[in-house]
Amino acid sequence: MVHTHFTTLISAQNLDALINAADAGPTLTVFDCRFDLANPAAGEAAYVDGHIFGAFYMHLERDMSGKVTGKNGRHPLPDRDTLVRHLADCGVSRGQQVVAYDAQGGAYAARLWWLLRWLGHESVAVLDGGLQAWEAAGLPLSAAPPEPPPPGDFTPSDPLATTADVEAVTRNLATHERLVVDARAPDRYRGENETLDPVGGHIPGAVNRFFKDNLGADGRFKSAATLRAEYALVMGDTLPERVILQCGSGVTACHNALAMEVAGLHGASVYPGSWSEWCANRTRPVATGPKP
Repeated sequence: MVHTHFTTLISAQNLDALINAADAGPTLTVFDCRFDLANPAAGEAAYVDGHIFGAFYMHLERDMSGKVTGKNGRHPLPDRDTLVRHLADCGVSRGQQVVAYDAQGGAYAARLWWLLRWLGHESVAVLDGGLQAWEAAGLPLSAAPPEPPPPGDFTPSDPLATTADVEAVTRNLATHERLVVDARAPDRYRGENETLDPVGGHIPGAVNRFFKDNLGADGRFKSAATLRAEYALVMGDTLPERVILQCGSGVTACHNALAMEVAGLHGASVYPGSWSEWCANRTRPVATGPKP
């Protein structure tokens, strides 16, 4: 019998066991978070073609983000009450195991993992290796839409994930009390090949930790020990709770948050607006090149 409390990652085999055990009652909710920034309809279309049995689709921009104003970044945090209602409508209850997956290395599933922690829900995990690992294990997909569940009693509680706002990041330019870690690809960090935001570069003082470096060649997360050693090189003597994680729009920053949690490095904050909010105000300073 597989235990039913996963808080970071879950293997395809353990998820399969939970799904089969869940036949006895509503102990599990699974969300498909596949997405493509260049084609926002692609993830949902792939979900309709085939998904893990019983999974609900969670759309990055419709479900996991709030209203874009042009000043608050490309994927601002969703309204808390709206997200809570949506989760409850999908059958999520307090204390229930939630599993998120995608086919993009966890880039979008980690956003849902982080959002649930932001709402105080601990029993949420990302499928390690994503849909590729599920299929590699010989496990099936289904094109059937999930059965409408009885509404869950999900309510938010004390956050397990913290945020840092643009004012905190701005203050840090002078105080240097915290370490800002940028999850984007190294070329975008340097200010090269910027295709998503109107300005290239990074927040002055930010160091770069590309989120894909959290994964091994097999697409699964590296071991806790390896991640801990690699983040020690990024963080130096900075305590985890003094780290601010950011990216382009607050999505892949959550992947670094998950990697740090796997590594046992607890307490880092996510800057939800990230680079897309920062560079929307042309008076904010910008650094380019490979150095912080």
